Amino acid sequence: MKRTAPTFKIISLAFVSLFFSTQTFAKSTENPVTRKASSAIKYRTINHQAFKVGERLTYRLHYGFIDAGEAVMEVKSTNKKVKGRNLLHVVGTGRTLGSFNWMFKVNDRYESYIDSEGVFPWMFIRRVDEGGFKINQDYIFKQNENKVKTQDKEEFKVTEGIQDMLSSFYYARTIDFKHAKVGQEFAMDMFLDNEIFPFKIKYMGTEVIKTRKGKFDCIILRPLMMKGRVWETEESMTIWVTNDNNKIPVLMKTKIAVGSVKATLTDWEGTVTPIEKE
Repeated sequence: MKRTAPTFKIISLAFVSLFFSTQTFAKSTENPVTRKASSAIKYRTINHQAFKVGERLTYRLHYGFIDAGEAVMEVKSTNKKVKGRNLLHVVGTGRTLGSFNWMFKVNDRYESYIDSEGVFPWMFIRRVDEGGFKINQDYIFKQNENKVKTQDKEEFKVTEGIQDMLSSFYYARTIDFKHAKVGQEFAMDMFLDNEIFPFKIKYMGTEVIKTRKGKFDCIILRPLMMKGRVWETEESMTIWVTNDNNKIPVLMKTKIAVGSVKATLTDWEGTVTPIEKE
């Protein structure tokens, strides 16, 4: 099947959205070059018990009833430092499995070096190969200047504490939902493809869900999606995350133009605290 087959291109986009944008965004109408940024930088500190070095999460992705892919999220140590600050090296990989490899092969790798105290990125690496379509991106986040420098040596002004596709996954897990009300929205900004993308996550309450790995007490979150060719409405995706300090996504579902995509947590290790199960 040709690389441009629309069905598998859309499925691929849904896979990426499930894991590497926390989980997706609504496109900004503002020009990222002219958008105002705070002139005074004071690095934030986030005290959390959401993740640590050694955490590894494995997900199986399903298109309908087909096991179509796998995604792995890892937190690693690093000797790199920026401005004297300690970093964590987080890595996300996604790949198709079985028959999907000849229909539309996906082999993606995302890396982010995030501030261990502030949970914001200093460096971002994106290597995408989807059916032969490749993207190579290298971003340097100058958090002290509210700027991002791309691999093409372009610089963009950004908002304070800007996130990348991968770091946003971890930052979202530090959000405290204990006193959230149903319908309450939590916002953050992400830099992607030389633009600022503000997006929101809506709190939808709690629920006990059952997967092949057992029953989990979960928080229900609904990212606001970008309407268009792939998603029919802004609320096409739902995520269930553990209702504990870890806030690990256990189940993710989204409806797309050509069906539905689901991701389930199949394995985990190195969590800060054991995942609570019913």
